[in-house]
Amino acid sequence: MCCFYTVLLFLGPRLAMLVLWLTSYGYAKINLAFNGWFWPLLGWLFLPWTTLMYVFVFPITGFDWIWLALMLVIDLGSYGGGAYGNRHRVPGYAR
Repeated sequence: MCCFYTVLLFLGPRLAMLVLWLTSYGYAKINLAFNGWFWPLLGWLFLPWTTLMYVFVFPITGFDWIWLALMLVIDLGSYGGGAYGNRHRVPGYAR
């Protein structure tokens, strides 16, 4: 079950951005938000949750920065969130 959640965490936002890009409304919204292909591609590869949220809240005003910060924390946590909690399982780790 843990592997299923991990796959959803990594592939979920990337698949959502792909589906969004394939629809005409989503394609227009992505182009309006980024004005090019380079930044959406980098966001799709490295920070998919943040990029997806940025597309949804593009005219950023006020409270939207909190949503972007939350998604950034989720993105960064998905890359290394469990390493600190499981450090005692590493062979040869000295405290």
